[in-house]
Amino acid sequence: MTPASDDPRIKRGMATQLAARRARLSAGESPLGWKVGFGSPAAMDTLGTTAPLVGFLMQRGVVASDGVVSLTGWVKPVAEPEIAVHIGRDLPAGGELSAAAAAIAALSPAIELADAALPLADVEAILASNIFQRHVVLGRHDAARAGGTVAGLTGRIIRRGREYARVTDPEEATGNLIDIVRHVADTLGAFGEQLRAGEIIIAGSVVAPLIIEPDEDGVTFELDPIGGVSVRFTH
Repeated sequence: MTPASDDPRIKRGMATQLAARRARLSAGESPLGWKVGFGSPAAMDTLGTTAPLVGFLMQRGVVASDGVVSLTGWVKPVAEPEIAVHIGRDLPAGGELSAAAAAIAALSPAIELADAALPLADVEAILASNIFQRHVVLGRHDAARAGGTVAGLTGRIIRRGREYARVTDPEEATGNLIDIVRHVADTLGAFGEQLRAGEIIIAGSVVAPLIIEPDEDGVTFELDPIGGVSVRFTH
């Protein structure tokens, strides 16, 4: 993956997005890390892009596992079961894949909550909206997964008290985690930022995003054998 910083839609959208991030940091908010989205082959084909889009995460968006989120006023609430990649060292742009792998300190399960309220074909608007990001639910991290290995991981998504989906290759829908980490570092470098130790990257949904129905009260994502996360909803 390489940054599409020569795409004028991405240039404009990232400029707006990162200006909003800097304003929030100046106002006293704390950063959490980054996210990727629209990284599946079908999504990239629809958008006319060649790599996932990159957005940001803030600490104020974190929800404790089994926490409750009100969806009142949301237009199209979506939950995405993801793997969170914990970064253990600064990673400049332009490095080798081996450097990206060495920067991965641990993996954990996560659920991102987004409000997909804009047209899904407008790259600039999607980026300017920070890829619809609202909240992220984080689970315990597993340092045994340093380097980004996903061998033996199984993802299980629980909806309405039943297993909705099971994923035995958690990189099938997202692409390789090490490639994603390097892509994020390169994209940030192209726009004057850097991937830092202590940050996380949520690496994209391991299944098609889950559209939350009006009567749905929660979602659970188990990433065996690491652990799981869940979130409950009020409408």
